[in-house]
Amino acid sequence: MEATNNIDLREKTNAGDKLLAALLLPRYRQVKHINLEFSEGIEGNHLQLVKSQCQNALLSLKCLNLNGCQKISDGGIEAITSICPNLKAISIYWNVRVTDDCIRHLVNSCRTIIDLNLSGCKSITNKGMQLVAESYQDLEPLNITRCVKITYDGLLHVLHKCSTLQTLNLYALSGFTDKAYKKISLLADLRFLDLCGAQNLSDEGLTHMAKCIKLESLNLTWCVRITDSGVITIANSCTSLEFLSLFGIVGVTDRCLETLSQTCSATLTTLDVNGCIGIKRRSREELLQMFPRLTCFKVHS
Repeated sequence: MEATNNIDLREKTNAGDKLLAALLLPRYRQVKHINLEFSEGIEGNHLQLVKSQCQNALLSLKCLNLNGCQKISDGGIEAITSICPNLKAISIYWNVRVTDDCIRHLVNSCRTIIDLNLSGCKSITNKGMQLVAESYQDLEPLNITRCVKITYDGLLHVLHKCSTLQTLNLYALSGFTDKAYKKISLLADLRFLDLCGAQNLSDEGLTHMAKCIKLESLNLTWCVRITDSGVITIANSCTSLEFLSLFGIVGVTDRCLETLSQTCSATLTTLDVNGCIGIKRRSREELLQMFPRLTCFKVHS
């Protein structure tokens, strides 16, 4: 029977039993992708059973999606990752039960991770970030949205060691200051940066980020201290921007859009200036005159 590379149990019920049953079948012995996102009936004990009964079934696994599997804790992560030595990508979005021990198990068993999503894992601390930085220096995307226990020191470990990062999500981490934001300039290959809610980010911090000249997507939603000065610096340096959100920033005016139109009109397809009361030319028609490639005018609702 032909081998099957994918097990997709997204939003399925009784997912734990179904996963175990699938992995006991010969055709899933070379599975490369397992998706359990928002599935029901998957707990740590199911992953323990997978480890004990299907130990060789996950040797080829590359991608594991555990998003929203909130009944899985550190022990479950330890069990499943211990038999996935070739894992490249793992996503544990919205799991408030996992701690730094989860990261310790991960780095001990899976040495080749290049894609890590910890969004909403609110118990992860600087210790976890230090482990990530020391173990995954080829990391490309990192999402630590709402990981509120991570401070400057934890982020600094990552920015110094993971220099190949291309995607960085810092959404809803309002505790950082320019001291941290300036260090993002170390990421020469950065293409995607989400700073939504960075209420302490100033034009000075944004000016340092302009050194990330490969940026294609920049979310500055509710970065309320930003003015024209910072946006203009970005516009003059990051001329490959395709996505830019300035949503809710009252300190920007038409002046920054004029500069953006001179440098990024050939690339920008998404521009959100809703709530930017200082920008007067923000109707769809006026924006299209400056940015003819725009297809999306609203990122946030």
